[in-house]
Amino acid sequence: MTGRKANGEGSLYRRGDGRWGGSAFVTTVSGKRKRIHVYAATRQEVHDRLADKLTTARKGIRTPDKEWTVGAYLDYWLTSVVAVKNRPRTIELYTATVRLHLTPTLGKVRLTKLSVRDIQTLLNTQLDQGRSVRSVQQVRSVLRAALSRAEREELVVRNVAKLVDLPTWERKPIRPWNATEASQFLTSAKTHRWYPAYMMLLLYGMRRGEVLGLRWCDIDFTRGQVHIRQQLQRIGTTLEQGPVKTAAGRRDLPLIAMLREELTYLYANQHSGEPDLDAVADQAASDQRLVFRSLTGTPIDPKNFVRTFHEIREKAGLPRITVHHTRHTAATMLKNLGVPARDAQLILGHSHITTTQQLYQHADLNGQIQALARVEQQLLTADVAVKTAVKRNFSTGESTIFRALTPGGSSGARTHDTLLKSLTLSAGSTATTPVIRHLRTRAYTHILGWVAVKYCCQVDSLESRLEVEPTDWVIILHALRRLETHTLAQKCFPLNLLPPARPRTADPPIMTKPQETDRNRTPREGEAI
Repeated sequence: MTGRKANGEGSLYRRGDGRWGGSAFVTTVSGKRKRIHVYAATRQEVHDRLADKLTTARKGIRTPDKEWTVGAYLDYWLTSVVAVKNRPRTIELYTATVRLHLTPTLGKVRLTKLSVRDIQTLLNTQLDQGRSVRSVQQVRSVLRAALSRAEREELVVRNVAKLVDLPTWERKPIRPWNATEASQFLTSAKTHRWYPAYMMLLLYGMRRGEVLGLRWCDIDFTRGQVHIRQQLQRIGTTLEQGPVKTAAGRRDLPLIAMLREELTYLYANQHSGEPDLDAVADQAASDQRLVFRSLTGTPIDPKNFVRTFHEIREKAGLPRITVHHTRHTAATMLKNLGVPARDAQLILGHSHITTTQQLYQHADLNGQIQALARVEQQLLTADVAVKTAVKRNFSTGESTIFRALTPGGSSGARTHDTLLKSLTLSAGSTATTPVIRHLRTRAYTHILGWVAVKYCCQVDSLESRLEVEPTDWVIILHALRRLETHTLAQKCFPLNLLPPARPRTADPPIMTKPQETDRNRTPREGEAI
């Protein structure tokens, strides 16, 4: 057995300056074989470093073809990755962040030597300089995205940007306009040539770029639809038309009547014609020009659009909000009107319904008052149900307060089967609905009419006409209760669900008091016995 090392274990040697070095062959990212070198002050330290390199290579993690610095890799990432898959506005944001914050501080650091401490020191310094937490988080996000790509390309072992700590960013509270304030703004903007544009901001909750990028061919006057397909943005020093922000932003919205009229007049004014709807619909279908343009016919600069928005807002005396917050206003009004969250999501063009509900829809005082009023009503109803559930000797099916129909049964407020038990209302019960009250009034009228005919037209003496025996009141009450129950059973739920009674040839005679016989009758004054 010799003391020679096996092939692939590398070699250790001492340099002329007294330091130790080591070298070995590994596979690079491009698939080539490359000789790597490590150096240290002692032989053991060089041995450990070389062993680490070889262990990493045996795990399948390839060695970069060249030693990247952070600045060089960020330039490569912006050119070969970001510019290919991202939109112009995102590219501009990433490029500015790299140029202003990352390259000046971390550009000369080797990519494989970048540590958590280096990034944490950079972010802490920016916080100490007074930058907002949100801005510092954006710097960390850009670096984290770049290092994630480097990790996938096997240029680094781990993404150290994920391991730093930052303070939690709290979103500032947003107070959107209510319906009254939005109406005041539109009233104040009605004389401005961009009135339809501001109307679309508040009615549809469209983004500023979507409104400014709207073309006449995107408005279907025949079908009554608005097709959102592109947006207008300032990229650097130029205004560019591009696709909407997300796939969910490609949406079709109904053309509201008031907006249709305004757009018809706007098209007629731009083309010096008459506001004929049929003519406008035919011509606009093939018109690729923008709907909203400046006086010189060029696209509207978003900054000018925002400046005019605030001039109109100040004229109307309304609270200050940003143009983007009009989307929050539209989303909140949709919520207050009871529009389902899914429909609101489609109108606003959000990819996720949680974005609509958690970020764009806000609670207002009137909505909270109405919600708590419903809770109060529910609690009162629950209180009635609890009192109804008090056990008695038998279940009457009547509430202890309103004598309303409730389920009975031995267990309290619920029955053991799916059938409601029958209910017999007493003559003295209080009717709680207009239907029962109306039926009871008609029953009373019928019975009193019967009493009047019986006792006022068939009795000879005036005295007997004015006086009714106590026994007669029992008969009247019995007839009243029977007729009332029969009428309610035919007209009221759930009594009308009971099977009908068998048909009878004639109504049973109403019970009357027993006739006095001649033997027991007391003779009247002046009458012969």
